[in-house]
Order: sequence, then C-alpha cells, then structure tokens
Amino acid sequence: MLGAVLSGSAITAASAQEFTLRATANSNENDEDYDGLVVFKNYVESASNGAIEVELFIGTQLCSTGAECLQGVSEGAIDIYISTSGGAANIFPYVQVLDLPYLMSDDRVAEHVLSGDFVRTMRDMALEDSGDTIRLMTIGNTGGWRNFANTQRRVASPEDMEGLKIRTVVADLPQELVRALGASPTPIPWPELFTSFQTGVVEGSKNGITDIMGMRFPDAGLQYLTLDGHAYMGALWFMSNESFMAMPEDMRRVVVDGFYALQQATFASPKRKSIEAYEAFVEGGGDLYVPTPEEKAAFAEAAEPVYTWFEENVDRGPEILEALRTAVSEAEEELNAGYEADLN
Repeated sequence: MLGAVLSGSAITAASAQEFTLRATANSNENDEDYDGLVVFKNYVESASNGAIEVELFIGTQLCSTGAECLQGVSEGAIDIYISTSGGAANIFPYVQVLDLPYLMSDDRVAEHVLSGDFVRTMRDMALEDSGDTIRLMTIGNTGGWRNFANTQRRVASPEDMEGLKIRTVVADLPQELVRALGASPTPIPWPELFTSFQTGVVEGSKNGITDIMGMRFPDAGLQYLTLDGHAYMGALWFMSNESFMAMPEDMRRVVVDGFYALQQATFASPKRKSIEAYEAFVEGGGDLYVPTPEEKAAFAEAAEPVYTWFEENVDRGPEILEALRTAVSEAEEELNAGYEADLN
C-alpha cells in the first residue's frame, strides 16, 4: 500500500531521517479538531513509513490563546496548530472573511471553496505577513454552521433579533453582524456562557448545534434555535513553515496529503454528530426553526453593512473578500453544471 504513496527508494531515504511534529488543539477529544488530528497522525506516520512522528497535545498543554499558539508556530516551538478565525484575527485580521454572513450557502459550496485556490491565496497572505514563518495548510470545519439561538423567542426575521443580548467573541466582525441585525453584542468568555444564560447577562449566541448541546446550554434556558446558517465554522490549520520546508519534498507531499485527509475528516464529523444533537435539542423541548428562502434573504439583506465594514476596516479586507466571492461564484457554477448533468 505504501508503494502507492512513496517509491521504494523514497521510503528508504526518508526512513533514514526522523521528523517529529508537535500538533496542538485547544479543544478536547470529543471535538472535530481531535478527529482530524487522529486521521492526520495515522496517515502521516503510515505513509512516511515511520519517518514522521506526530505528537498530539489536546487542550492547553503547549499554549492557551490564539496569539500565544501562533507565536509558538512562528518560533518553531509548535509545529501544527488549529485556530478559529476569531483566534487568529489579531495576527491575520483578514481571516475573519470566513465569518462574513450568508456568502456560502451550503456544505457543498463551502467544501468546494475551501479545497481550492482561495486557501492558497490566504496561505500566501499569511506567509507574507508572518515573514515566511506561519504556513496555512488547509481549512476544515469545527462544528458545522453558526446559527442564532436564544432564550427568549423564535427568531424568523431580523426584526425578531431587535434588542436581544447576543454573546460574541471579542473579535470585531461578529459584533458588527449582531449590531446590523438589531441585537446587542455582548462579549463573554466561553467558560462563563452557561451561567450568563442563566442570569440573563446574555440572551443568545451564534454557535453550532454540537457546541450548544455539548455545553448543555438548553439546561441554562437556550430553547430557541434558528437555522439561518450565517457562517460556516471554518478551522484554520497552521504549520511552522520552517518545519515544513525542512523536510524533503517526498515528506512534504505526505504532510500535504495528511492535511487533505484531516480536512475530509473534519468536513464529515460535524454532519454525523449534528444528527444526534438536533434530535436531543428537540426532544428536550427546544424550538427548532428553519427560515424560508425569503426569510433567509431578509437576514442577508440586513447584514449587508457588515461587508462594507469589513472592506473599510480590515487590513487586506477587499483583497480577500474578492478572492472568496470569486471562489464562491466558481463553485456555484461548477456545482450547478453538475446538477444539470445529474438531474436530466
């Protein structure tokens, strides 16, 4: 099997060397990030015939914040790190483009976009801005899609958001989105969110269903969930460029293929986990609402000011937004051509 990946001479040459990759995810073993790392580790160690060892550090053993972890990647103390866009925004503000609402309509579009040249464009930007120290390897998924959930009422239109106190991360873009929809953004640390729902400090959030159920937020009163799917929960997988380029080309190929396997695992994992999570939400008395196409269009229209804010306030924002819009347009065109062929 390995011969299909590496030639016999390449295996012999590679096996004479040893590479150790220290990979960290600030999550837990129930998370999609961990699923992806397990697949990555298995593939890379097998396909390199043991020349590459992958050590997994789950939680905050190596670092605890996005800025700290990315600094570790830049300095070479950490080889691989997975970040949300919010976690990387202080260093690469343009990665917040992944949080712009309603640009990618479904999994097929998002997965097509994140498997193509858009990621290479963002990689080049990150390498340039980090002095060739931080390399974006791939973008996967961590939790499905962000949807609005709250403790007060069903939300079927932007007007229903009026006045709700919605928890956001500290990053600017999510707060701008909440304001555009008429609600009040309230940054709250993740560990404090359950209690904040109970006490009314916040009345809603923008999370994926697996996070909502994993944190037992319905027990704190979060009983209304609107599947507006405003953002695909992208996971940015960064690697020390020095560590990557120190490998011979055949080993770099193994690592690139390993990240492809990781990406596919993270695309699939939330789909499976969300089935049980949605069922549990409804069985617990939760109100699950799917907006009509017209209602979803109203949300998108209300969110238009966020795009202007992004282009005017985010460094290199116009450049990356144009790249994303182009990639989405090309993905939709290709997928529509496929539908035309498959349905007729």
